[in-house]
Amino acid sequence: MKDASGGRDRGSASVWCVGAVAVLCVVFGVVLALGHAVVVRHRAAGGADLAALAAADHWAHGAAEACARADRVARAQGTRLVRCVMTGEVSDVSVASGVGPFTAEIRARAGPPGPTPPRPTR
Repeated sequence: MKDASGGRDRGSASVWCVGAVAVLCVVFGVVLALGHAVVVRHRAAGGADLAALAAADHWAHGAAEACARADRVARAQGTRLVRCVMTGEVSDVSVASGVGPFTAEIRARAGPPGPTPPRPTR
């Protein structure tokens, strides 16, 4: 069968379908990669928050014990403790999650609230 210009178009729909499927596969792969990156980031954020709270809760036992507790909590969350610093009752930790290009490192702080500012009088 010939088209209006005199060329043959037999099988051209198959080529277009293969091209469309290839484009859809690439888009699907990108969406999956972005979804994985979001999950890794949220896992790191949760692990960092919990590790910082655990360290701040054990500040009275010394910085080494507080950071060891933060490390145990981070590992229980499926993350890695990268950094732990205790300044008095305040803990400052960094936690990483994921591998390769999908690695997220999140920093969290925990401790008692600062002094409450005085309320203005009316």
